Amino acid sequence: MAAAVNQLHGFKPLAYPPRCHPLSVSHLDCKMLELSQSKFNITCIHRSSSTPCLSYNSSKAEDDFDFPQTPRIEIIVGHTLPQVHALVVEVAGAMATSGVDLERAPSGLGGAYFLHARTGGTIAVAKPVDEEPLAINNPKGFGGRMLGQPGMKSSIRIGETGARESAAYLLDHGGFSGVPPTALVKLSHFNFDLLKSGSGSDSNPSYKIASLQRFVNHDSDAGDLGPSSFSVTSVHHIGILDVRLMNLDRHAGNLLVRQENESYGRGKAELVPIDHGFCLPECLDNPYFEWQHWPQASLPFSAAESDYISSLDPFKDAELLRTHIPSIRESSIRVLVLCTIFLKHAAAYGLCLVDIGEMMTREFLGGKEHCSSLENLCETARASLNMGLNDNDDHIAETDEMLVPRVFKNKNHHKAGGLIRSVSSPAPYNPNSQSISFGDMGNEEWHSFLETFQQLLPEAFEERTSLGLAKHRLRTSCAF
Repeated sequence: MAAAVNQLHGFKPLAYPPRCHPLSVSHLDCKMLELSQSKFNITCIHRSSSTPCLSYNSSKAEDDFDFPQTPRIEIIVGHTLPQVHALVVEVAGAMATSGVDLERAPSGLGGAYFLHARTGGTIAVAKPVDEEPLAINNPKGFGGRMLGQPGMKSSIRIGETGARESAAYLLDHGGFSGVPPTALVKLSHFNFDLLKSGSGSDSNPSYKIASLQRFVNHDSDAGDLGPSSFSVTSVHHIGILDVRLMNLDRHAGNLLVRQENESYGRGKAELVPIDHGFCLPECLDNPYFEWQHWPQASLPFSAAESDYISSLDPFKDAELLRTHIPSIRESSIRVLVLCTIFLKHAAAYGLCLVDIGEMMTREFLGGKEHCSSLENLCETARASLNMGLNDNDDHIAETDEMLVPRVFKNKNHHKAGGLIRSVSSPAPYNPNSQSISFGDMGNEEWHSFLETFQQLLPEAFEERTSLGLAKHRLRTSCAF
């Protein structure tokens, strides 16, 4: 749908004129732009506190973006989600009545803007895809690359974090982890900070593609408080989402804290996860989970959490992404499927978030980055397919001693030196490392791979349990 404010439909131009002319993002994946199936113009908005009335008008919806001084907003991804629709209507209503002011967020490496209603209150946060870190219009000096090139994370391309922000909300079933309503939208004639392209910039369409997320009132972020202030439920729920999506960048700054005065320091503060642009990488990458170093992550899942994990269907989630966000590549969707299967089996085996997070995270030993247990598992499963072993379980068992040592029986990982890891920062990211991708697999090979992968999980979990006991004995035998 498109919600628009257009002076040709009886509205006067807003009091403030546009002061910038965004560059065209025509090289953005065209599949994104095909998602807006139903288009609306706001032709009658009552100036009251009631919900604006939308009337259907499918004519010249795209052409209206070419009119100067016509602030507009159109949903690209998320038009079927009620809370997303409500967010866009609220923004459009503010545009049509009092107006909307933008304030650039001072933190972060990319361009992010708070949308303030002139009557008071912050409505949403917008992040233009062409202002991402390293993108060509980045306003903070970290730009220069075109959309579609490798970004801050080599497994996530520039210009594609907005779609991933929307995917995180779409996959947060029932608001389990508390991701705020998020959409991918087209915004025109807002006061974004732009870098002029040089020639012909004024003739380019004055709009930007951006992720739009509802602003959440909060007291601080997780970096301002110790982890003892956070509820176990919040930590677990966010951790479950991060594992499913293989979040590469879950740090304290993108966990907002909401608390009551009496909750301070008592483990009652609730966390709200934001900034999911570095989820769903195109290959297995090195995730970073801030909660991995918090005591709540060492506690077992509750019955309700276990039930939620058990109810997850990775193949339905995959179809959800293919249907609603087709710009997300199949290789990223398969990472979602793999990580969800891994989470479900690990939780059923009795592993906690710390165990799961450490099995997914690469180790940094002796100045070198080592593959995670999850990566080693995938390499072993793929090797067994290449050797034609996936159709014979007995054969797999017989050759287990040949395949497993490089994965589960690497004694270097059991030495005390291998147990000491930095908890202040993630393992260094190595852009030259050979990451595992599943995008080149045919469907039959992919499903055979998953079957073999699941056969290897019980022994991997048993190895993890033994390692956990060894860590416990090491910690309790040392005097700190």
